[in-house]
Amino acid sequence: MATLNEWIEGARPRTLPAAVAPVVIGTGAAFAAGQASAAAALLALLVALALQVGANYANDYSDGVRGTDERRVGPVRLVGQGLAKPADVKAAAYVCFAFAGMCGLGLAALANTFWILVLGAAAIAAAWFYTGGKKPYGYQGLGELFVFVFFGLVAVLGTQFTQALRLTGGAWFAAIGVGFLSCAILMINNIRDIPGDWAVGKKTFAVWLGDKAARGTYYIYVGAALVATVVAGLFHRGALAGVLAFVLAVPPILTTRRGAKGSDLIPVLAQTGRLTLVYGLLTGLGMAVLPQPLFG
Repeated sequence: MATLNEWIEGARPRTLPAAVAPVVIGTGAAFAAGQASAAAALLALLVALALQVGANYANDYSDGVRGTDERRVGPVRLVGQGLAKPADVKAAAYVCFAFAGMCGLGLAALANTFWILVLGAAAIAAAWFYTGGKKPYGYQGLGELFVFVFFGLVAVLGTQFTQALRLTGGAWFAAIGVGFLSCAILMINNIRDIPGDWAVGKKTFAVWLGDKAARGTYYIYVGAALVATVVAGLFHRGALAGVLAFVLAVPPILTTRRGAKGSDLIPVLAQTGRLTLVYGLLTGLGMAVLPQPLFG
């Protein structure tokens, strides 16, 4: 029977900044658009966190029952390490998805935008089929696409729209920025797991690329996020505060360039998560405080 600490570790808290950052950015963008809501922001945050944890438990369950977690280095694998029954981990994922759905329903009602529930249902399906189902797309190198769309574009723009009922150019580019940083989190996670994933036929994008090219792609993701932030600043000058966060990108990039492997990449995952969280806070707060265009 897994302990409480093991269940917490199984939720993979290092990945949670990818859920928090886009909601902060979307709320800042809503404030810049002239209409923010604390209640809507809280509900959006609960949806994002529940989806992230649910996806992590679903990943743990699906990889565990397939036997693809047996060679993993890294955080606790509840099923793969035999710490919890597969049915219990699957149920935990379902509970998280159900909670996300209830919060999403409340958010849609608050904003009177019930069509957004379609996006919520798509996000839940994408979280499950990342490693679940007969042909999980995470095994085909498409994980980054899901992360970019749902933890970048959908999370930021959905948060802004449910509060301001419109979208701004700054929100679009900030969404692209946080989407790329979320992809960087996934990429470094998958670089760590390349040997084990290769051995069991799990063809993540990192496996398809190979170790060297995957590391280069990690740098590209971080660089693309920086460029997107500068462009977001043209629409809301305060978004440029997000540029300051990239000082935190130096340590993980240097460690990755030195060729760290396996468990030595775990701190890089945490550092990339920290970068994403600080980026979200600075960008969101910056847009709220200085919503004017850079050259307006």
